Amino acid sequence: MPDSVWEQTELESLVLAENGLSEVSDQIGRLKRLRMLDLGHNKLTRLPESLADIEGLTDFLYLHDNRLTSLPLSLGRLTRLRYINISGNAFEVFPECVSSMSSLIELRVSDNCLAWLPDSIGRLSRLRELHLRNNKLTSLPETIGKLLELRQPDLRGNSLTHLPAGIAALPRLQKLDLRWVVTLISPVWIADLEARGCLVYR
Repeated sequence: MPDSVWEQTELESLVLAENGLSEVSDQIGRLKRLRMLDLGHNKLTRLPESLADIEGLTDFLYLHDNRLTSLPLSLGRLTRLRYINISGNAFEVFPECVSSMSSLIELRVSDNCLAWLPDSIGRLSRLRELHLRNNKLTSLPETIGKLLELRQPDLRGNSLTHLPAGIAALPRLQKLDLRWVVTLISPVWIADLEARGCLVYR
């Protein structure tokens, strides 16, 4: 990227998608007024720690379709961020920093290699949409039951054998997507969800 980009410190939106980028300069941390950053569809294998210095990042952070296997722990400081998309990467372990992004409303982690989720995901108390399609999950943590704002968990294409009963008690659940999950014996409480108007796709 030309250095002149990092001099535009008044920017509120920056789209660098589909540029074949293999790295991002540490200078990106100078763009403290950014509300939306799109780094999707590149060739990134790492992100600079300075990304966490963008205090104004509130609206969107697109990191999908790269080659990321981890995220800097410092990104947990982005506590005002409402949407993050890390789908289409190579995560085998859920990035712990995401569990600290306490304002998240929508989290997209589809098309990765996750075999499990940490208990800390239950800290995302404002989360409404959780997209986990096409990972390697066999179960979910019981703390999913703490996501009281959750409306739409997308679990398609995983190898789930068990679902926490706490899902049945989520008060705002509207849609539970279990398509292409062929390993799951349907819990008895699925019928209760459907009876109260939740759409269950299987």
